[in-house]
Amino acid sequence: MKRRVLTEPKPVRVALILVSLAFLAVSLVLPLALVFVEAFSKGAAAYAAAIREPMALSALRLTLLTAAIAVPANLVFGLAASWAIAKFDFWGKNALITLIDLPFAVSPVISGMIFILLFGRLGTFGPFLQGHDIKIVFAIPGIVLATVFVTFPFVARELIPVMQASGSEEEEAARVLGASGWQLFWRVTLPNVKWGLLYGVILCNARAMGEFGAVSVVSGHIRGKTNTLPLHVEILYNEYQFQAAFAAASLLAFLALVTLLAKSFIEWQTGRRASAGSVENEA
Repeated sequence: MKRRVLTEPKPVRVALILVSLAFLAVSLVLPLALVFVEAFSKGAAAYAAAIREPMALSALRLTLLTAAIAVPANLVFGLAASWAIAKFDFWGKNALITLIDLPFAVSPVISGMIFILLFGRLGTFGPFLQGHDIKIVFAIPGIVLATVFVTFPFVARELIPVMQASGSEEEEAARVLGASGWQLFWRVTLPNVKWGLLYGVILCNARAMGEFGAVSVVSGHIRGKTNTLPLHVEILYNEYQFQAAFAAASLLAFLALVTLLAKSFIEWQTGRRASAGSVENEA
């Protein structure tokens, strides 16, 4: 006897799909399309000139440099924290999990203010830093620190449930066979979580490149030195250079689209792996 699949009537399903598509078109597709339309509103030559402008190139380089430092740092932290939380029981485990979630609860602007209070001229470590001619805030180190702070939960939060779901049986078996700690990590743990790790890295990179609030506080908005692409877009827009602002914004949109494609690929690979695993278990 065939099972009857309970579902909504066809008109209801069609209406729900149309409402969802309309919402996505208005809130996502249309604004994204308008960014590129406005970016090319004065022609390809004006667009290329806005992209090649020295301040825009400097902002792009700083954005990529910040992401290139913040993402590997969060990758190492996320791997270490998730491995410790998922595989071991220790005193302070719940406190560590809470601290990992802290950037989700704190406003980016507030996190930027924290770095000002710590490393600013009148901050806790300000006199020491000035005495040794070390610049943190209103310089690249402050931007990197603020970006690392707001992005460090992403890798750990993606890896913790994956590692918990994979269990520790394979690691225990490898240890019984004489594998060392590094061999356990590289040959057993890491292959089991590689897609979750890549997914977390992609999300971390997307946030690092698009961060505005914390970076705006600690950067000082020094043109050509401490302006990332989001800050550069804001400055151009406030100066009524709309076409140049949208041209710079299109670079961020392009990077976001690349990130989205990479995320979709990771999800597809993860789904394929899960399907293959279920087929093997049934066999």
